[in-house]
Amino acid sequence: MKKENNKHKFYRVYANLPLNLRSEIILVLPGKGPITWNVAYLEIENETELGEIILEKLEALQII
Repeated sequence: MKKENNKHKFYRVYANLPLNLRSEIILVLPGKGPITWNVAYLEIENETELGEIILEKLEALQII
């Protein structure tokens, strides 16, 4: 349930971002490198393991 709630929060924030900000880096993950809003969207949308990590980190940083 929490994962789904985080997904909805992410989509809400992402939808309200100006298009030019979606290519900005929001996270840098060890071993994975920089993550932009667009990369985060693709990973979360496809429900990858990296997408779950991104959601956890964004919530921890209170971005979503």
